[in-house]
Amino acid sequence: MDTKWKGIDEKAVKFFGRYYKRAASVMAAACGIAFFYSIIAYRGWHPTGESIFFGVLGNLLLGAGIWLGVNELLNKKFGDWLPDDDNSYAQWKEHGRLMERCIRIAGAAAFLISVWYFSYLMNGGAYQTGGWYYNYVSGYMLIISVLLQFILAETVLQRFQKRQLDYMMEQMENLNRRRLDVALEIEKKSLEKVSRSDQLRVDLITNVSHDLKTPLTSMVGYLELIRKEELSDTVRDYVDVISDRAEKLKEMVNSLFSLAKASSGNIELHPEKFELNRMIEQIFADMDDQIKNSGLEFVTRLTEESTEIVSDNSYFYRICQNLMENALKYSAKGTRVFVTTKIIRKEPGEDKLTEKLCMEITNTSAYPMDFTKEDIVERFARGDKARSSDGNGLGLAIVSTYAKALGGEFDIKIDCDQFKACVIMPMKVK
Repeated sequence: MDTKWKGIDEKAVKFFGRYYKRAASVMAAACGIAFFYSIIAYRGWHPTGESIFFGVLGNLLLGAGIWLGVNELLNKKFGDWLPDDDNSYAQWKEHGRLMERCIRIAGAAAFLISVWYFSYLMNGGAYQTGGWYYNYVSGYMLIISVLLQFILAETVLQRFQKRQLDYMMEQMENLNRRRLDVALEIEKKSLEKVSRSDQLRVDLITNVSHDLKTPLTSMVGYLELIRKEELSDTVRDYVDVISDRAEKLKEMVNSLFSLAKASSGNIELHPEKFELNRMIEQIFADMDDQIKNSGLEFVTRLTEESTEIVSDNSYFYRICQNLMENALKYSAKGTRVFVTTKIIRKEPGEDKLTEKLCMEITNTSAYPMDFTKEDIVERFARGDKARSSDGNGLGLAIVSTYAKALGGEFDIKIDCDQFKACVIMPMKVK
């Protein structure tokens, strides 16, 4: 006997601790219904004031039971529900519509019953119970009570939905934050892989270029020694061809090394003031023989304003030189090449005036330009698909990389056969 009832007090405390709200709601609702039963079943024995008092008391008790019961039911069914995907909001709305439909059906049924009961009283039902009082207060109270309890149930549902919506939005925000963190971590790892891959490519190109320089220099030196020997005309022609190809290979290796170095950001800049117009005149003087032998007419349109900028002189010289060589290699014979400098002024704000210096080289292409500006600045990309010219596909890539390294911009505009390369450098802020 002792074993059977052992721990019953602990179990009772645990049971009532878990279900006390449910028990309280059932007891309150039962008491409220009992008061309503009293004023309906014994309607002839209660005066008006007493019926109203019992009706008010019944509403309070039944309302407390509905408040606690509906909340407990909703918490039990949906309290632990968490959004776990993008369809959670749609599911939540569907649950809300289902619960609201159930409450409305129950409210409509109770309202119809109360109306029927009031009609029954009006048709003589108030006189069939005996007693001393013949009034319709129980019918009024029943209709009013149904409306009040329906409004209360709707209020409970809406309050729960609002809390649940706030909770769901908070969980969805946390879910999206976690997804964003995961996406950012994946993106970070991807960028690290791409960065390592790019660095490996740069290191490979740098090392290969550096390793090729020594044997190429030796080859060029030995070819010069062979030229000094007594050779037949045929052998001398062969030596000239080999020497020419070796020089072009050496030029490509040097360009590749410069591009890899600039792409890796491992370049040391020495900013200084210089005049762009004077630099262009110097380049024309240095390349005078190439220009005369090209069959092209170079037209300069240099601005009369000051073209003084602060940048690395040697790297900017290489930019201008590469653009000139690009025009020499890929222009149609007998055409004109325009070299232009100008000042670009923009007003981003009322108190600032930004000036930029633009150098443009415009030429007429000797071949169809069926490419985009993004394609042509890629490494080893050439507009001359037939590769009939002397280019190696690195000139514009070097220009673009150097321009960015110097804090400038490089742009290309293509209009039919017209090819325009533009380098824009910041000058000063007034």
